[in-house]
Formats: sequence, structure tokens, C-alpha cells
Amino acid sequence: VQLQASGGGLVQAGGSLSVSCVASVRTFEDYVMGWFRQAPGKEREFVAAVSWSGGSTYYADSVKGRFTISRDNAKNTVYLQMNSLKPEDTAVYYCAAAAAQEPLITLVRGQVQSWGQGTLVTVSS
Repeated sequence: VQLQASGGGLVQAGGSLSVSCVASVRTFEDYVMGWFRQAPGKEREFVAAVSWSGGSTYYADSVKGRFTISRDNAKNTVYLQMNSLKPEDTAVYYCAAAAAQEPLITLVRGQVQSWGQGTLVTVSS
């Protein structure tokens, strides 16, 4: 599956930003979707994941209560709404897809089938 992320940019601390990712796939519901991020000099880390139906979500502790992941299966799109942004949220954000037959935790653990190209989010202090 090919993934195209967009929506990154520059925002001040405390602000909000939304990123999205469109999947080029016949049946979007065949995939669980997630977001990861990689800050300069750091390893890529899990951010959020959503089940094929959108009914289940999972978040990293660092973003819980501030970020919301959602998906629109009619548009083959997954979203990440980021509120109360902090400078430490600065990173390249990557969308990811994994087969829906696997538990959501599989994607959370980084077992990803496809990666998007990444979109840069910069939070200024």
C-alpha cells in the first residue's frame, strides 16, 4: 500500500495542527493505521494507532489526551489531530499501515507493512 502524508508545518507551543495520510489501496479497511514520529537525533517512536473500523485507538503516553487519531474509510484517509503542542513534539511524522488481521498492538510495536514519506511538524517555544 502506498501512503502519502501531508499537513505538517510550523506552529507555536500550545497550538494545534492536523496531519493526514491518504492510502492508495483498494480496500482501506484491510489495514490498521498508525502514526510514528522521529525527532532529530532520536529513534522513530510510536504515536497513535487506529483499528480498521476506527472503533479502537491506542496512544503513546506522551501524547495521550492531546492527540487524536481518526480515519475516514470512504476517503482512504487517516488523520492525526494534535492539540496543546509542545516543542518536544517537533519531529517528522510518518503514517504507517499494517494488515488488519493482526492485532493493533502489532503495529504499535513497529511491525509495519508500509510507511508513508513523512511530514515535518515543528513546534516553536
